[in-house]
Amino acid sequence: MTQPRAGVLFVCLGNICRSPTAEYVARTEFAKLGLEIPVASRGLGNWHIGQGADPRAVAAARAEGYDLAPHRARQFHDRDFNHFATVLAVDRATLAELRRRVPGGMPVPERFLVAAGLAKPRAGARGDVPDPYTGTELDFRAALELIRRGVDGLAERLRSAHPGPRGAFR
Repeated sequence: MTQPRAGVLFVCLGNICRSPTAEYVARTEFAKLGLEIPVASRGLGNWHIGQGADPRAVAAARAEGYDLAPHRARQFHDRDFNHFATVLAVDRATLAELRRRVPGGMPVPERFLVAAGLAKPRAGARGDVPDPYTGTELDFRAALELIRRGVDGLAERLRSAHPGPRGAFR
């Protein structure tokens, strides 16, 4: 089996709240740091395919300078393991499903906040990005802030683990 190309894939349930927020925050912040890392997001379920990000996620992100408007939800497929060196789940349930599906010889998916250094592997719910979907605008803003802190930690990890010209991820 071949090794996946460089890149980071964020995965949540429906790909309209947490994972697209992480994708667009990471794209923006990585670019500011000169990190040339492909970033994408997917959802485990198929119920939102083709839809834009949740309007509350779009509004929370816009207020902080991130544009989620171009996002269109995509479903995770097992072949995605071949396209991204780093697959990050936003919560324990998503991580369990991804680990169940990962082919042998491929990098094992991680939980986003653990990979970012914001939580310990056995942190339980404290290591998850809470799903704001059934919550309020405040929940979306809190999720965005947690994701932004996670992206900062992840960027530092990627920069120190994979130095290259102009900070490129190789």
